[in-house]
Amino acid sequence: MTRVAILAALPGELKPFVADWPHSTRDGIHFWALRNEEEEWIAACAGAGQAAATRAFAAIEDGGPIDLVFSVGWVGALRPEIASGSAHNVAGVIDARTGERFRCEAGAGDLWLVTSPSVARREEKRRLAATYDAALVDMEAAAIARLAAMRALPFYAIKGVSDGFSDPLPDFNPFLADDGHFRLLPFALSSLLRPWYWPALVRMGENSKRASRGIATLLLEFLGGQRRDRQKRGN
Repeated sequence: MTRVAILAALPGELKPFVADWPHSTRDGIHFWALRNEEEEWIAACAGAGQAAATRAFAAIEDGGPIDLVFSVGWVGALRPEIASGSAHNVAGVIDARTGERFRCEAGAGDLWLVTSPSVARREEKRRLAATYDAALVDMEAAAIARLAAMRALPFYAIKGVSDGFSDPLPDFNPFLADDGHFRLLPFALSSLLRPWYWPALVRMGENSKRASRGIATLLLEFLGGQRRDRQKRGN
């Protein structure tokens, strides 16, 4: 049986893909699982950041060996031409903390993603784009890519753009708890006092939903192609 791990930071990133899957939680980690005679797909999210991604990976691995790894979720655009709400297969991942580069499996896209230790705002996006020649930024993919590489597992990243290169968004970093979970109530109260951010936040919400749907579409296309390839080899 092929065991596929699909890792994200937040439930909303996975929602369109796992909407009908059985759901459970354990130790602050959300899980969804679907199984048939040939495949088991396990999705998990434990919060933002590399430490949270590592916890989610370890939790899936506790249930048995993994054969294929996906990092999915929302990213920021580091180039003005990349449309908000779009979804992309990623060519490879760069860890901004260490400079390590992890290439995705052959056949992935041509955009590189850099993993930052914090939510990148406009000034930081410019710096990351110039330093790493990357097109997208997230907070988790490098940890997942590293764990997959250590185990010689095929690794893919499918990411959806929640915020554009120049979107005037507030600083989300003060509202991220140490465990990677987002403190929604304090953020909502803070945002109420800053109405100049409201239009951008509404657009971000809409773009995030579109991006999640795009991620789900790309995942289903990929996994469906994998199934067809196995059937052809079986014949």
